[in-house]
Amino acid sequence: MFDLDPGKLLVIGIVALVAIPSKDLPRVLRTLGQATGRMRRMAAEFQGQFMEAMREAELDDLRKEVDATKTALRTSTSLDAAFDPLIEARKQMTEAIAAQTRLTPSKPAQQAAADTTPAADAGPATDKVSSGDAQA
Repeated sequence: MFDLDPGKLLVIGIVALVAIPSKDLPRVLRTLGQATGRMRRMAAEFQGQFMEAMREAELDDLRKEVDATKTALRTSTSLDAAFDPLIEARKQMTEAIAAQTRLTPSKPAQQAAADTTPAADAGPATDKVSSGDAQA
């Protein structure tokens, strides 16, 4: 702060010896030492208060970050509980099947229905096969 190197301190000491009488010099040095000690204690106290304020500010930031993480975690877990992959897969398959049946023409659907009728088509088809087997 004052930028006192050893050379400057030596000059100040010589000037103090010349300016201050020898019998008052111990009292002046003691007072100077006490003042220096008080200044150091005040500086340490200020630094401690400053560091405490910094810690509190960091704690506030940390609290905010933890709260944000908590809310994100709560949101995430509520979404995970609502999401079931099997239900989603089933829904997608039924939607795809429904879309496929909407896109197909009606004639193949009628033919599929005619193929499922029991005795009407089964009789002649078996006769043709039977007669074909008989000819061979």
